Amino acid sequence: MARSVLETAGRGLRSGSAMPGGRRRWLVLALVRLVVVAGLAIDSYVHFDLAGLYSEAGGVINEGVLFRAEAIVALAVAILVAVTGRRVSYAAAFIVAASALTVLLVARYADIGAIGPFPDMYDPVWFGEKALAAVGEAVAGLAALAGYALVRARRRTR
Repeated sequence: MARSVLETAGRGLRSGSAMPGGRRRWLVLALVRLVVVAGLAIDSYVHFDLAGLYSEAGGVINEGVLFRAEAIVALAVAILVAVTGRRVSYAAAFIVAASALTVLLVARYADIGAIGPFPDMYDPVWFGEKALAAVGEAVAGLAALAGYALVRARRRTR
């Protein structure tokens, strides 16, 4: 009996008949929104946590200041996505996540030196929190692209 119920439910999900289209779309958007918020929250946490370690270098703009700025922006955009779920919030989430991941990868693999008032951020090693931030940023960026596309598609179908 239980097996036949599970098989029927599985067939229904595969064929798309077990759940109305609007509800399925809502669940997908809710999952995407959750993934974006979680990825940006991870990014924000890691940057807040590491900011003190990178504040040692002198200067007005040191890595600690940049880390705190990234953490605040990531947290603000995560809240924006959580509250609104609009295309503009997904676009902002993609920009924040993609730019943070780009800076992280450039700082890891290329020593470009100081640029104007910004310090040399070259850090040629991977460690746990850096990897966690990279994963959070990558996942948030990809989910933000998906959210943007899904919200756009939903508007077209209305």
